[in-house]
Amino acid sequence: MRSWWRLFPAAVARRNDEEEGVALAPPSPAPVCREEEDDDPAGAAAVERSRPHRPTTKGLRRPQSPSSSAANNRARMLLTPTRGAVVGLVLAGLALLALVGTATGCCGGSSSSVRHGDHPRRARPRGIPIPFSCGATNGNATSPTCRRAGSPSSSPSSSPVASPPSSSSDPAPAAPTCPDYFRHIHSDLSPWRESGGITREAVERGRGLADFRLVVVGGRAYVEKLQQPFQTRDVFTQWGILQLLARYPGRVPELDLMFKCGDMPVVRAADYLAGDDPPPPPPVFHYCKDDATLDILFPDWSFWGWPEVNIRPWAAHLDDVARENRRLPWPDREPYAYWKGNPDVSPSRADLLRCNATAAGDEEEDWNARLFRQDWSVAMSDGFKGSDLAKQCTYRYKIYVEGRSWSVSDKYILACDSPVLLVDTPYRDFFSRGLVAGEHYWPIDAKRKCPSIKLAVDWGNAHPARARRMGGEGSGFAREELAMENVYDYMLHVLTEYARLLRYKPTVPEKAVELCLESMACPTDGRVREFMMESRERYVAGYEPCTLPPPFTADELKEMARREDDVRSKIRKMEERGDWKADNC
Repeated sequence: MRSWWRLFPAAVARRNDEEEGVALAPPSPAPVCREEEDDDPAGAAAVERSRPHRPTTKGLRRPQSPSSSAANNRARMLLTPTRGAVVGLVLAGLALLALVGTATGCCGGSSSSVRHGDHPRRARPRGIPIPFSCGATNGNATSPTCRRAGSPSSSPSSSPVASPPSSSSDPAPAAPTCPDYFRHIHSDLSPWRESGGITREAVERGRGLADFRLVVVGGRAYVEKLQQPFQTRDVFTQWGILQLLARYPGRVPELDLMFKCGDMPVVRAADYLAGDDPPPPPPVFHYCKDDATLDILFPDWSFWGWPEVNIRPWAAHLDDVARENRRLPWPDREPYAYWKGNPDVSPSRADLLRCNATAAGDEEEDWNARLFRQDWSVAMSDGFKGSDLAKQCTYRYKIYVEGRSWSVSDKYILACDSPVLLVDTPYRDFFSRGLVAGEHYWPIDAKRKCPSIKLAVDWGNAHPARARRMGGEGSGFAREELAMENVYDYMLHVLTEYARLLRYKPTVPEKAVELCLESMACPTDGRVREFMMESRERYVAGYEPCTLPPPFTADELKEMARREDDVRSKIRKMEERGDWKADNC
């Protein structure tokens, strides 16, 4: 048996390659497009509110459809197939092909469509309804008993490959490949793979670190509560797991795992490096990690709603923010960098406030940042009127800065169609490892926040087309690669790969309680009940989950780290020269 810890120093040595650097690469150079010139003086307003030339959003994404008059002309040509008409039709067809080729490769449209096109949104045939009924149960009633389905003792397959029976005789379409950030599942589980698997003793060692223990036996979920986490994080995490079980019945394998719902990572690698042959670390699922920790990443609770601060489930929020993005296009937004949040949870946030225009006290020291303190007690008393995240997409640039560790705000900021100015942080969640510096976001030096933010805003206002393209890449990632179907597929794959490492048969703990949709949702009321109903899966997935890609190779990791270094080096040189007019980033 190979000792897992003997491999870890090498993993630490290539920290930038394996963890932070895997998703950081500059975008390919975009061809110049006359209709959307980066250096258009009218669009290169500095910090004064302006209305620069507004390129059409459709022009960035796909060629315009032919006009109805052109269609009528082609119809008449087909009805009168003269020699001239045939020649004209051929020429028109060639011209249309050329137009399509030009439009798809012009000014940022091609990069997004090629990358996101690798993971097409699957067709959603209406499948088998997922049963749910509270009956006469209300908020004051006891939890209803979970129903017993037929053959409850049968164990589901540990592989997500098998499909539920289909009523259609047509062959199912091939499953798309999962987004690249899924590939980190392999590295998250590598300490236990290299040590020969996960034993019951290893899982038990995580009791003191976890908030609850989840066991899945026979397709049914059981939870043993170990500690009381903050707010309803555990509740909505467990609700999300129940949605997965309902969405993919028979696919979720038998499981026994520990889950932490706090802010900080808990499995410190250094604690398991001492001695000649230390035991493997306890496998604990969590929302974030850094280079010094071994937590297994999992989607956070807010994907199903955060009732304490009135943040709707992710799918509903995406609809809200898309509507707001259409209402206020990027050129019409305030030409500054915006952040609103609680600055008291981390030194980095407190330091960020130095960059505020009011903090400078001098117009010459305006760092192009507009920063606002979020007082949640005031927001609650005001009915959250000024705290709607979907209505905070009114600035051209959005700042992301860590909280106590990572912050769930990253996905909401990413969805705004505005370039994300991401203050460097060692923490990452399950999807942020798929974000690319210089493409999805602009990296901000945590030690030089104010001048870094000023340069980013000045550069974006001087190159509006490229800035807008970066904002579109980020929001496209949020809408497509982080769509709920991919969130569920990530959950399915990480749990399946984890289950393959178990070296024992899970059993239900004595103190565990069975959870089901009705037992969780029916006794609740208010915003908790509202968000549960809003995020509830209605139908069994009628298609295959995406296919898990293989781990990154060493060469891939090195190349992505090199590309990230290249992006950061270019930005650093621009900052040193104060040259925000440069178009080489």
